[in-house]
Amino acid sequence: MDSKIKKIKSWNIHSARNTYGVKEWGNGYFDINDHGDVAVIDPQHSNSNPVPLMKIIEGMQDRELQMPMLLRIENILDQSIGDLNETFRKVIKRVGYNGEYRGVYPIKVNQQAQIVEEIAHFGSRYQHGFEVGSKAEMIAALSTLENIDSMIICNGYKDQEFIELGLEAIKLGFKCFFVVETLTELPIIVERSRALGVRPHIGVRVKMTSQVSGHWGATSGERSVFGLSSRQLIEAVDYLKEAKLLDCLELLHCHLGSQIPNIRDIRVGVVEACRYYAALCKEGAALAYIDLGGGLAVDYTGKQSNSEQSRNYALEEYCEDIVETIKNTLADDGLPHPTIITESGRASVAYTSILLFNVLDVNRFDATPVADEVEHEHEFLKNMREVINAITPQHLQECYNNALYYRDEVRELFKRGQIDLRMRSVSENLYLTVLHRIKELIPELPRVPEEFEGITAALADIYYGNFSLFQSLPDSWAIDQLFPIMPIHRLDEEPTRRAILADITCDCDGKIERFVVDQQVDNTLPLHALKDNEEYYLGVFLVGAYQETLGDLHNLFGDTNVVSVRLNEDSSFEFVKEVHGDSIADVLSYVEYQPREMQIRFRNKVEAAVKAGRITAKERQQMINTFNASLQGYTYYEKETVARQQSLIAV
Repeated sequence: MDSKIKKIKSWNIHSARNTYGVKEWGNGYFDINDHGDVAVIDPQHSNSNPVPLMKIIEGMQDRELQMPMLLRIENILDQSIGDLNETFRKVIKRVGYNGEYRGVYPIKVNQQAQIVEEIAHFGSRYQHGFEVGSKAEMIAALSTLENIDSMIICNGYKDQEFIELGLEAIKLGFKCFFVVETLTELPIIVERSRALGVRPHIGVRVKMTSQVSGHWGATSGERSVFGLSSRQLIEAVDYLKEAKLLDCLELLHCHLGSQIPNIRDIRVGVVEACRYYAALCKEGAALAYIDLGGGLAVDYTGKQSNSEQSRNYALEEYCEDIVETIKNTLADDGLPHPTIITESGRASVAYTSILLFNVLDVNRFDATPVADEVEHEHEFLKNMREVINAITPQHLQECYNNALYYRDEVRELFKRGQIDLRMRSVSENLYLTVLHRIKELIPELPRVPEEFEGITAALADIYYGNFSLFQSLPDSWAIDQLFPIMPIHRLDEEPTRRAILADITCDCDGKIERFVVDQQVDNTLPLHALKDNEEYYLGVFLVGAYQETLGDLHNLFGDTNVVSVRLNEDSSFEFVKEVHGDSIADVLSYVEYQPREMQIRFRNKVEAAVKAGRITAKERQQMINTFNASLQGYTYYEKETVARQQSLIAV
């Protein structure tokens, strides 16, 4: 990657687009303007000018909202819901499919109230519903849905209370389906339906034998956690027939998989689902709906391939393959075309959210100018100086081997107390000098030795970002999920540094070492050198799915500030909603501390210090004020707070 950047004769905006791949993974929502700023494209007003993220940050600062910040663009969520529904409608009309499409959003993908409320609002015109997997999600759906014709799909294990909530939803007029995951649910559904006098809408989830590729392939196939086997399906049919409720079995649920990168897997899975659908119809079930679950992937890398964090198909191809496959597969059975349901969560919300943060500091692994040899310098250090002078393209491997040997020997001598810290420091600097000179000559080699492939990463800077990986990007740590990461300004300047990112938690795992660069996975990210007294901002894109839901309180860093922005047709924007992130008191209360009691205990400590003569009464009050103010402060790094504390110290 370094060599690719060096070969660019004149860096420009086109170079920036290629390096960070914004056009490839951005799905038409993001671009870089002529001033070098990342800008958001309003998908609903094609004639409006893109809005620079730096302009939005200025608005945040005017409202005294600190970094880090989760930015949501309402227009993108609106467009995502519209694109999904409109594309299915267009394909259905084009291929002559006689059924319809109904989308449902799985609340588990992002349960934040703003997201759920916006989906209910934007999806109302399409009767876009919700998939729920718990009683809490059911309550969120019932209280949020605006259109009574929207569907509710109940997945997961369901107890009596869960089922009663669903039956009440049916009474209200919602098409609420109980998807049977295990046979033990059927008796509860039957008993409560009779007790409340409601005819239930029942679905069955079948275990598919088709196994999809990708990171989440284990959620499909016959070893998947949920669903009924073919034997259990027959038992369910017989049970409902005996209960005289077989006509209530209206839906077949077949979860094809999550984040499916290969369109061929989708076609194969839909064919198998149709076979189950036809077979259950022959058994007497009154099926009219086929729910294919999730699977519509997000192209995090922009490679448009079947690799696990990409996808080799567009939305229209996805819709077309589903509709045509169902139509053609069921043709021989003469069955009416069922209503198609998908539970697209990731693709619906991923693009709408961006994590923004400032860089606090950088640790650079540059070599300082080589100092002259000192008296009584150890022989190993003299040898390393000779290695530096001997470096040529023809002797890179030999010089690298010798420098590594001498450095390791010096480290051993230091461990045994036979060499002092100053000499150890000189040795490390000489070794860094060797690595940097080798790195400069690598592009001249006809073949790069395997040992040299890690040199760029070994010399990469560490940029310290004002965020918590565990709170805001948990999938990056837990499952090596890739997210597009890039500077959001200064992109008219060539990035001259290579870096990895570290967060501000005191955890060695709080770092990012895999990035999307030139549509490839790279272990360093091109960044700009920091400027004095000037903030440097990075953005992490496509974080709307799962990250807010899965984040934890590592080191008691809480939720970030959140802002929702609406883009206007005249290229302006407005702050629709703003939610201040967790205060220190908030996160302490989450882990069962009582902030009020903590204030009292601290007050008693400082009062005791006054009595003991260690501090004055005036100092006591200043300490209490600082303690109380900190409890209400942001859990992340606040530069204004630091400046204020420094001024107090100066006084």
